[in-house]
Amino acid sequence: MDKPKKTLYECLFKRFFDITLSLLALIILAPLFFVIFISSKLSIGGKVIFSQYRPGKNGKIFKLYKFRSMTDKTDEMGALLPDEERITKFGKFIRKTSIDELPQLFNILKGDMSIVGPRPRLIKDMIFYSEETMYAYSKRPGLTGASQVAGGRSSSSWEKIFEEELKYAQKVTFWKDLKIIFKTFRVIFSKDSSAEGAKTSSREYYYADYLLKSNKINREQYTLGLMLADSLTKNKGKVEYQRELH
Repeated sequence: MDKPKKTLYECLFKRFFDITLSLLALIILAPLFFVIFISSKLSIGGKVIFSQYRPGKNGKIFKLYKFRSMTDKTDEMGALLPDEERITKFGKFIRKTSIDELPQLFNILKGDMSIVGPRPRLIKDMIFYSEETMYAYSKRPGLTGASQVAGGRSSSSWEKIFEEELKYAQKVTFWKDLKIIFKTFRVIFSKDSSAEGAKTSSREYYYADYLLKSNKINREQYTLGLMLADSLTKNKGKVEYQRELH
């Protein structure tokens, strides 16, 4: 596909605003971070921060940070219990209010993420993205994004999510980012802002599973994609369009 030219804002000013706003937010929210740290230790125990590798700008893998919302409880065989049995009341609260996402301000300061951009997805999902969708996610991932405010955090279909992120990527402007930031606060406190997020929606939680169940890929492609994703995660590689998975 033909890639549109970047706007002056995206080239010169967006990163400056990311650094300024994330640094300011970290200073203002320092007392909240302290309260969350203490509450997490009392409610969940163990490490306060949860980290996971995600694809970033142009598919480059980075480590994303969140406040932990679940315990590490296991069954008699040592396997982790289902999410709904491990999440605490405190965990549900910080998910509902998106407080669990606040450590990503450090990701923004480092340059891994932006205030606004496509939401960082899982490596095992992005490996199956079409070439067009890969372009939408070639931008620096955001703390909030177009798809999150257009259809809510959990009610949109995968197709709708990709459509919104592609529209955003085609022309990144200051006013578009500002509009998304204001809309984010409305979404956070809406009924769609559930503690369980996408897992409460009718949308298949994992894109790879959606493709398989809707017969858009076969079992061999599904298995190959997950193997490639696992290899990329271990090697900290770069997620790129895979023609053989389509």
